[in-house]
Amino acid sequence: MSLWPDQRLPAPDPTTYNARQQEIHDAIASGPRGGVRGPLAVWLHRPELAARAQDLGRYCRYDTVLDPRLSELAILVTGRVFGSEYEWQIHKGHALQAGLSPRIIEDIRQNRRPDFDDPAEAVVYDVSRAAHETRNVDDALYARATEVLGTQALVDLVGMLGYYTLISLTINIFKVPPMGDNPAPELSNE
Repeated sequence: MSLWPDQRLPAPDPTTYNARQQEIHDAIASGPRGGVRGPLAVWLHRPELAARAQDLGRYCRYDTVLDPRLSELAILVTGRVFGSEYEWQIHKGHALQAGLSPRIIEDIRQNRRPDFDDPAEAVVYDVSRAAHETRNVDDALYARATEVLGTQALVDLVGMLGYYTLISLTINIFKVPPMGDNPAPELSNE
């Protein structure tokens, strides 16, 4: 049962898991995430979705050619655009550990375009915002992205944006609560 009053769909009760749910739960929990929380737990209502999404998520999180700092930047932008507090809570610390500037993180949280010293950070931010806001990038941004990042990193970035859109939609539609006993939201959907 959910402890969060607004949550629409809590994770299934582990005592009622069928064999496939238990198998997927154990696979996720034993991997680099170290547990099954948030949207991944909600996906256990459909264990095949959970299995496939977590495989894509593992790739997007740990195996792309993007530097972790750039990956976390794209994830934070996605969380901000969607107003997904849970996503923000998880990835703010990862972004700091990966070397993203606290100033950049705060600007993103405040929905301001940061001033970037690094052209790769700037293009990841710009592609991420454009992808979510217009669902495309113009020719000039595409050319800049391929020049700065390269084709392989751009393909990984687009895949990552798609995956974290799935995460954000799951968080928002099922009202997955922020972590903690009584968290105060940092983001809004405005």
